[in-house]
Amino acid sequence: MNLVFMLLYFIIIVLVIEISVTLLKLTGLKSTVARFQVISMLTGTGFTTDESKSIIDHPVRRKISMFLILFGVFSLAVIISSISSLLTDDLRLMELSIIIGILAVLAIFVKTPFLNNRISNKMRSEMHNHYELWEHPIEDVLFLEEEDVVMEIDIYEDSEFIDAKAFDVIPHGADINILFIESGEVKIRKELYEYKIKLGDTLILYGNKKEIEETFSKEIEVKKKKSTSE
Repeated sequence: MNLVFMLLYFIIIVLVIEISVTLLKLTGLKSTVARFQVISMLTGTGFTTDESKSIIDHPVRRKISMFLILFGVFSLAVIISSISSLLTDDLRLMELSIIIGILAVLAIFVKTPFLNNRISNKMRSEMHNHYELWEHPIEDVLFLEEEDVVMEIDIYEDSEFIDAKAFDVIPHGADINILFIESGEVKIRKELYEYKIKLGDTLILYGNKKEIEETFSKEIEVKKKKSTSE
């Protein structure tokens, strides 16, 4: 009976994963990222990747993640209890079967196009009506086009941009914006137009990924080589 209980409970876990992945996808998260983060939160492994920041910075995704973390802790306790044979003969298989049935129906419903659109619109409405723009994830606010990125560019010792004024390094008409410059512990934003770039500065850029990579190709190459050597 313990094996039957474990099997049924694992089915519940799989259904919870599928429902959570679908809900996270409806908030705009990529399918592969959503699945990895759901499993990470459910198992309590806590991978601190850049992708996890997209969960933390999004109010709706945070609520889903809180449920997954709590459900994961509860599930671990249930599984350990079952494996340790601490459960009585009354494993409540009927109740588990009913829960599985409900979750299976819910998993099917949330994947239907009609309900997908309704939930997605509801989440967008929730974000728009109850949260200020600065509370939205950066990709929702800034990434207007598919190729838009925010990128850090480090100025190395042989860079051609040393001693150049910040806005002179951006080609005329290029889809590139300097958000601010990190110079040591100082973040420069107000004086950008007159600021001269120094060795060790980091430019925080926003714009078209391809144009940024073409303009700062040497700096990006040096950074890649340093990362490889380390």
